[in-house]
Amino acid sequence: MSKFSWTILKTSKKNKARIGKITTPHGDIETPAFIFCATKAALKSFTTKDAKNNNTQIILSNTYHLMLQPGSNLISKHGGLHKFIGWNGPMLTDSGGFQIFSLGYGSVADEIKGRKTNSKIRKTVININEEGAIFKSYIDGSSILLTPEKSIEVQRDLGADLIVVFDECTPFNVDKNYTYKSMLRSHRWAHRSINAFNSKLKYQSKQGSAGLQEIYGIIQGGIYSDLRLESIYFNQNKINTFGIAIGGSLGSSKEEMKEVVNFTASKLNNIQPVHLLGIGDPIDIWTFVEQGIDTFDCVSPTRLARHGSALVKGKKGKINLKNRKYKEKLSPIDNECLCYTCKNFTLSYLYHLFASQELLALQLLTNHNIFFMNNLMETIRTAIKEDNYENKKKEWLEN
Repeated sequence: MSKFSWTILKTSKKNKARIGKITTPHGDIETPAFIFCATKAALKSFTTKDAKNNNTQIILSNTYHLMLQPGSNLISKHGGLHKFIGWNGPMLTDSGGFQIFSLGYGSVADEIKGRKTNSKIRKTVININEEGAIFKSYIDGSSILLTPEKSIEVQRDLGADLIVVFDECTPFNVDKNYTYKSMLRSHRWAHRSINAFNSKLKYQSKQGSAGLQEIYGIIQGGIYSDLRLESIYFNQNKINTFGIAIGGSLGSSKEEMKEVVNFTASKLNNIQPVHLLGIGDPIDIWTFVEQGIDTFDCVSPTRLARHGSALVKGKKGKINLKNRKYKEKLSPIDNECLCYTCKNFTLSYLYHLFASQELLALQLLTNHNIFFMNNLMETIRTAIKEDNYENKKKEWLEN
C-alpha cells in the first residue's frame, strides 16, 4: 500500500504558484486541485463513476452529517467511505467544526455576501465549551456532544485518506476577544485531535477503516493579522501535521477575504501542502493559486448546477439557464468545452429541462460544472508548468 508524500514539482518564477503531487494510499493528487463535496456521501445527482470520467481527483465528505446518518460505525463495516460510495480515489473528511459556524451563524456564502441570517436560520448549536460543541441533531432532535476525540474517532471510521483537526470556525461579526479565545481553544482542540489520531484505541496508529490516514492542521484567527500570525506559528511549530489548512472567518466581503487569505498564505513556510477551506469561485482560485494554495473545496459547483447556473469562463463566471433568453439558443453552454453536456446538448434543451423540472437537468449541468472545474485546474497547472500564468489568467478572464 502506498504511503503518503508531498512533492513540489515546479514553482512559478513570477509568483508563489506551484505544481505538486500528494501521494495517498488511494492514488495521487496533482495540485493545484479542486475537491468536490459529497457532503452526505453522495455527489448530488451524480455518480462517482461519472465524477472520475470528468477527471475528478479527490472527493470530500462531512463528518457531522455522516455521524448522524447513517452513522460512522456502519460506514466502517463497509470498509470505509471509499467502498461505501464506490470511489477508488483519494478522499478528505472535514472535522465537523465548520458546522459550529454554519449551524450557529449561517454559511460562508451568507457571510461573504453580507446576508442577514441570524433571525432566519434554525440554529442547532446549543453550546461550545472546552470539552467540545453540543449540537441538536436535525435527524431526531437529540443533543450530541462533538469533541476533538469524537471527531477523530468518526473520521477514522469513515476512513478518508486525509482528515482534519477539530476546530471552531468563528464568524466575522464576533469581536477580537472572542476570536482570540476561540483560536486558543481550537489550538488546544488540535492537540487533542492529534493525540487521538496517534492513539491505538480502535485502529492502528494513523489508520482508519480504509487504511493509512494523514491529518491537516487548521489556521484560525479570523480577520486579525496578529492572531493569524500566532495561529500560523502554532500550526508550523507546535504540532506535527501532514498538511495545513486556512480556515476560520475570511471576512465580510470579497475584498476582505482576499486580504485575509493573501496575508495568511504569504506567511507560510510552504513546506506542507496548503488547503483553503470553503472557497470555490474560479476567479478566486486563479488569485489564490498565485499565493501558493494547493487545494480548494467548496459546494458551489454542484450547488450552482442544481439551481440552474452553468460555470463559464470570464469575469461573469456563470450563466442562469433558467433565463428565457436561452429558450431558442441552439448552441451549447461553451463551444470549446469538451464535457458530455456541451458536446451533445444545446442551451435550448437545457432550458427546456429546467422549465419542465426534469431531473436530467441537474445531472447534465452538474456534469458540465464538474468538468469545468477540473479543466480549470488543469489549465492552471499547465500555465504554471509553462511559466505563462499571467497570460493564461488574462486569457481566461477575458474569454
